[in-house]
Amino acid sequence: MFIVNVEGAIHRDGKWLLIMRSEKEEHAGGTLSLVGGKCEREGVSSDILERTLKREILEEVGSEVTDLSYVNSSSFVTESGIHVIDIVFLCRHKAGEPYAKSKEEVDDVMWLTTSEILAHTELPVYLKENIKLANKMLQGHNL
Repeated sequence: MFIVNVEGAIHRDGKWLLIMRSEKEEHAGGTLSLVGGKCEREGVSSDILERTLKREILEEVGSEVTDLSYVNSSSFVTESGIHVIDIVFLCRHKAGEPYAKSKEEVDDVMWLTTSEILAHTELPVYLKENIKLANKMLQGHNL
């Protein structure tokens, strides 16, 4: 069985929203990442990935997003051996200035350009790859 995690590549004014994950987080605590979270069991439902992502973004940084478009998916295993499927969506910022709303999950928020992200020496390769892919998609979306 997998945990299903969704993340939003949120773009606004030429920059991407990243969060500094709380040190309290079991996976990748204290690192920069996209905003997102795990899908919860709902039984029979529709649009679970999109609804989960919108809910997580609102809970974690107090912002609303729209125009979600699939970017890519991957899988990984956490430090404690949990298997995770991760799905990334390109999102347009709709409302609410992002801030570290959920102190249990987010220590800080920041907006960085694609160049700043790709040049950052401490960011994981998968995050840079997700931003590269999302940035390519922007050419056709005008976000």
